[in-house]
Parts: sequence; C-alpha cells; structure tokens
Amino acid sequence: MTDLLNSIRGGLVVSCQAYPGEPMRTPDTMSRVAQAAVRGGAVGIRAQGLDDIAAIRAAVDLPLIGLWKDGGDDVFITPTLRHAIAVAQAGAHVVAIDGTSRPRPDGRTLAETIKAIHDDTGVLVMADCSTFDEGMAAAASGADLVGTTLAGYTAYTSKGNGPDLDLVARLAAALDVPVVAEGRIHSPTQAAAAISAGAWAVVVGTAITHPTTITDWFATAVADAGEERHP
Repeated sequence: MTDLLNSIRGGLVVSCQAYPGEPMRTPDTMSRVAQAAVRGGAVGIRAQGLDDIAAIRAAVDLPLIGLWKDGGDDVFITPTLRHAIAVAQAGAHVVAIDGTSRPRPDGRTLAETIKAIHDDTGVLVMADCSTFDEGMAAAASGADLVGTTLAGYTAYTSKGNGPDLDLVARLAAALDVPVVAEGRIHSPTQAAAAISAGAWAVVVGTAITHPTTITDWFATAVADAGEERHP
C-alpha cells in the first residue's frame, strides 16, 4: 500500500459527489466527472455511495477513496463497520470513515473499526477528523491517513470561509501518517497553500465538481456588482 500512498503524494484528489435530488446524482454521471478529473491531472478520486464507487472503479485507473453517507445522526460518513466493508467490496482502495470522537452507531470504537476493516478487507483507512486531538487519536487507532474533512462541520468546531490550514500544519508536524487537507478548498491558491502547510495530498470537491455551487458563486458576484453599479 506504500505505492498507493506515494502515488497521491503532493497531488490533487478530486471528490466526485452529488447531493440527493440533483440532476448529476447518477453513477454514470459521477463516473464521467471522474474521468474528466483524470484528464485534468487528478492523482486520485474520492466518491460516495456503493454504485458510484463501483462505476468509477471500473472507469478510472487511479486510487479511489470511497465512503458511504448514511443516516441522520452526527456520525454519517461510513458510520459502521458494515458500511465500511461494503465500501471496500464496491472497489475502494481506501475507505473513508468518520474519525471524530463522537459515538459510532454500532457501538464500536474507532480503533476497533479500523482494525476490523484492515483484517476483513486489507484496504487502507482514511479517518475524517475535525480537531487536532481527533487526528492524533485516529492515527493512534491505526488510521493510514488522517483528513481534516470535518473541521468546521462538528458542533464543537468553527467553520471558516476557507480551509483550516492551521489544523493541517499542526497535524502534519505531529504525525507520521499522511495528512490529507480537505474541506472548503475553493481555489488553486488555497490548494497550494495546503500542500505548503504540510498536507500529503489535497482533496477538492465543490469547487471542481458541483456546478450548482460554482454557478451560485458567479451569479452572486455578478448580481452584487450590478447593484453597486446601478443602485
């Protein structure tokens, strides 16, 4: 698995996900988005849902980080061991799971979950964390990668306008396992800053693969400029 980790080092992983009810929420569409990302220089893909993972694995020859969002509780990113095993069986090379300190729905600890994923599937585990302490605990629990994915998305963390580069830097300096910067990276400049802060790799989703949000950014900027010009 060292080769897999080295293959994404210093590179861009593109998160190909669509929200429920959106026109792009089909495995075929996400597969095509992933193929387009490959042409643009992505070194890996992150995908959600078993059907999307399987379709992308069949179409794209890059490391694939898979997850399964399920449930309405705080822990919904691959919340149980059952979900994790299914993600691995669908074709993910890396299973992304909630790596926070919050209780998991199946009652297992994070360490128990990671060990079982390793033992049962042999794939790598990425722990999506929200704080420095959670990242440290995830690495101690056996996570192969630690992501800043949930920084600002838990009740006890603050959500800024951009990525939490301070968290990236602190974790990268403290851990021996790769730290993946993810969350609110909306520009190439921010992505480069994450690498400079010590990230092993950078995951970008919305700014590349979510046309609704990107359109809103532009539409709002244009409308605001119009109001300033024609008050």
